[in-house]
Amino acid sequence: MSTPDRPNILWISLEDTTPRFGCYGDTLARTPNIDRLAAGGCRFPNAFSTAGVCAPSRSAIITSMYQTSIGTHHMRTRHTNVNTPDMPTPYSAVPPPYVKTFTEYLRGAGYYCTNNSKTDYQFTPPITAWDESDNDAHWRNRESGQPFFSVFNPTVTHESGMWERDNRPLTTTTNPDDVQLPPYLPDTPKARQALARQYENLATADARVGELLDQLEEDGLAENTIVFLWSDHGEGLPRGKRWPYDAGIRIPLIVRWPGTLSPSSTTEQLVSLIDLGPTVLSLCDVQAPEHLQGQPFLGPQTIERDYIFATRDRYDESYDMVRAVRDKRYKYIRNYYPEKPYLLWIPYRNRHPVMQEMWRLYAAGELEGDQAVMFRYPRPAEELYDVENDRYELNNLAADAEHHDVLERMRGALAQWQSEFGDMGNIPEEQMVATWYPDGTQPQTAAPIFIPINAEHPGTEVIHEVGEWTAPLVLQLHCSTQGASIAYTTEQGDDAHWRLYTDPLRLQKGETRVRAKAIRIGYGESEERTIHLKIS
Repeated sequence: MSTPDRPNILWISLEDTTPRFGCYGDTLARTPNIDRLAAGGCRFPNAFSTAGVCAPSRSAIITSMYQTSIGTHHMRTRHTNVNTPDMPTPYSAVPPPYVKTFTEYLRGAGYYCTNNSKTDYQFTPPITAWDESDNDAHWRNRESGQPFFSVFNPTVTHESGMWERDNRPLTTTTNPDDVQLPPYLPDTPKARQALARQYENLATADARVGELLDQLEEDGLAENTIVFLWSDHGEGLPRGKRWPYDAGIRIPLIVRWPGTLSPSSTTEQLVSLIDLGPTVLSLCDVQAPEHLQGQPFLGPQTIERDYIFATRDRYDESYDMVRAVRDKRYKYIRNYYPEKPYLLWIPYRNRHPVMQEMWRLYAAGELEGDQAVMFRYPRPAEELYDVENDRYELNNLAADAEHHDVLERMRGALAQWQSEFGDMGNIPEEQMVATWYPDGTQPQTAAPIFIPINAEHPGTEVIHEVGEWTAPLVLQLHCSTQGASIAYTTEQGDDAHWRLYTDPLRLQKGETRVRAKAIRIGYGESEERTIHLKIS
């Protein structure tokens, strides 16, 4: 079992979820296990994602860098080939060379890191990110006594779970007549049925949460494991998902830290999901690099936030650029394309039953009042909401003279954030991709090289074949690609466990085969190389 000064960390990551839980006061919710977690920990009702859609949000979480600062802000980076303009090619984003998944810093400190199993980071996860990343990944596969960081991703609450499908029953345990839709959505039987399905999916996710909490208890790990439950962004309803309104970025966040956070407690502090990684590093006493843009929200290194920031850019087929800043009371939104309608063409989103109801009623001229808010044209260049008194963000105060000082303050906060961290939304996507892929081909990570070092050989030679050496011997690995990480193993076969290379390997007498490969995020993985050492 891990020692108390090296806590274990468990993340339970939901999708497309606002806090429709019993512990948040939702009387329709059937979430006994999530409520149990909250009863033993703390709720953070002012927690927000950096984007209202999964891949940009998850890239910020895994790198602790704002998606707009590293080029992962569009919903899956693409490049349009002039020969096939209607078939954009997806590209892996290529962040700056110093950008890593924060899990590498944990692995370097001895943590066993597992992910089960969603990634969606805007780039292919490097082999160095996780000890395991598949459907079987679990803390139970670690070495005895090794501390762990384990992520589980129940995917049943995704927006597509609300769609009508032939194999999905029309009836739900939740009565559609009992659900309450936001006032800006049409209140129709079809729309209520869709939201009722979300309650069913949340109940399914809750059961998975219960299984994980029970497994911690079975393994005797509950008292030394800090559990985080959160969602990658807000709810998969129109004007929620894909938007920086609270419905799209306000997320549930519950943390259980036995012996430190008071049971059934609540804190009003602002939290951004970009803060998750730095918080874990701080709690695990792992030094965080200075370039990380999140900040710890728990533990002795806690930094209180004044603002959170959110973005919207190209999502699927349609380009947009929206930036938002929020404090505990006010939300400021800047629309960079006010001449565009709110509802740009996104066919995937149009499969949603509630979206279909909105278009049907709009075509019939039957949407009135707040239900027509997404069809108003033109967009305002600026939006300002008193979210404390206008939870659905329907009363735009940007032109209200009484709120001019607030407007100026929020404008300034957004400008300072963009200046400090940069905003690659100002760069055309094709230009950005051409910088990453100058000849249209993904750059390749150079293969690692081996440098054996002992008393007779000071490390001036590169060895690629069998070598006979005298002990004591260390083996240094090197890759010439800037920012590359190296993975190595002494095991054979496709199921070998690849370790993160951090410092020279001390090798024992006998025969040893070391396999190695290198990877920089966004680059192709290097070829694998092997060295066979005979040490006497």
